[in-house]
Amino acid sequence: MSKGRMEAFSDGVIAIIITIMVLELKVPHGQDLAALRPLAPAFLSYVLSFVYVGIYWNNHHHLLQAAHKVNGRILWSNLFLLFWLSLIPITTAWIGDSQFARWPIILYGMVLLMAAIAYTLLQLQLIAQEGRAAPLARAINSDLKGKVSLVCYASAILLAFWNPLISLGLYILVAMIWFIPDRRIEKILAE
Repeated sequence: MSKGRMEAFSDGVIAIIITIMVLELKVPHGQDLAALRPLAPAFLSYVLSFVYVGIYWNNHHHLLQAAHKVNGRILWSNLFLLFWLSLIPITTAWIGDSQFARWPIILYGMVLLMAAIAYTLLQLQLIAQEGRAAPLARAINSDLKGKVSLVCYASAILLAFWNPLISLGLYILVAMIWFIPDRRIEKILAE
């Protein structure tokens, strides 16, 4: 079946996720710049989550550009990814409201870890559909960035029991690793 409906649905869900996150930001109480200070944790968590959702949107787009068609397993894998992405707004709000407390940071990491696992499963389903010799399989190859991300998320979850700010630093590190779009698929498609 065609991939167009899945792409359109995914784009819509991701747009709603970003909208929900921005609606969680509160209007400052006061008329000077000092009124922004209490909002800093919420704003910083929003920026981090916006970057993450943007990274997923960008890489999802590239991933689907390499696919020619989808099947039921791919549709369900995509929904699994969207489910975990849809939890980002609530965990984002919680880490901002709690000022980066332990349990919100742990739950945020668990959502990021599960989204990364879901994205990996989507990749595997697309590769199974397209075949091991297809450009997508060659582009993804060993997926070092994906594996490093999974290790960082799992480590950050464990480290949050000791120091949540170290975990936050690892989440930022993973976002920085992925901030530059993954060009593997673009290169293969350009051949």
